[in-house]
Amino acid sequence: MQYQVNKKENVYFIIKTIVTILLLLLIVLSIPQIFEFKNTATVATVVTFALYLVIIVLFLLFQKVYLIAYMKGNGINVSQNQFSEIYSLYLTMCSELGIRKVPKLFIIQEGGLLNAFSIRFSGSNYIAIYSDVFEMIERDIDTLKFIIGHELGHVKRMHMSKRFWTILSSVVPFLTAAYSRSCEYTCDNIGFSLVNADSKRALLLLAAGKKLYKQVDSDAYLADAKMNNTLSVKIMEYFMSHPYLPKRIRNIEKMDKDKV
Repeated sequence: MQYQVNKKENVYFIIKTIVTILLLLLIVLSIPQIFEFKNTATVATVVTFALYLVIIVLFLLFQKVYLIAYMKGNGINVSQNQFSEIYSLYLTMCSELGIRKVPKLFIIQEGGLLNAFSIRFSGSNYIAIYSDVFEMIERDIDTLKFIIGHELGHVKRMHMSKRFWTILSSVVPFLTAAYSRSCEYTCDNIGFSLVNADSKRALLLLAAGKKLYKQVDSDAYLADAKMNNTLSVKIMEYFMSHPYLPKRIRNIEKMDKDKV
């Protein structure tokens, strides 16, 4: 299946890779010199820095293990025996994307939040759909398919693995967030390619909620967003892992026009 990769995704990934390699070389070349230091304060500083780094890595690892444990412990595993219709669609989407090792799909209840996420640990991928999103199976299954397709996009593009192996590049301000935003555009494109329907609805769902999203005038929403795009709004986006929803909707509209 063909889909469009956001042009900035590969650029940012190359930059992250180069930065990571340079930092690793710097660390390797610095190790002999560190052991030559006779200054106790300098050695103590290096050891303290390394200790903090280990603590941060262990904390991130704990967060990931905790999240997967929570998902497996409380979530509902979508399978042939549980929501089989959706599971069949899910397998079809995986096949269309060429994903051979099908990620486990879970439904989790998060008190009305509208979200979904993908996570990778110990060589396996997992996808979780919040129950209030999964409820769209009853009224707008294409919206649900788009959201699932978006998460499968992260698996297809190996975004989780790429972020892990280039984690050292996070020292560069705004680089990781910029890469993440470009990945979100790519995954929207993949979701769009998997659904033969108006994919904007799924993004409007995230903006207005499942009761109001069909009443939103998307043109007015985009016009208001353009008017509200002040300097502070533009600056704050540099810190965000996801693009603003109006930008993602414009991207889908462009994809739709190009398709025609």
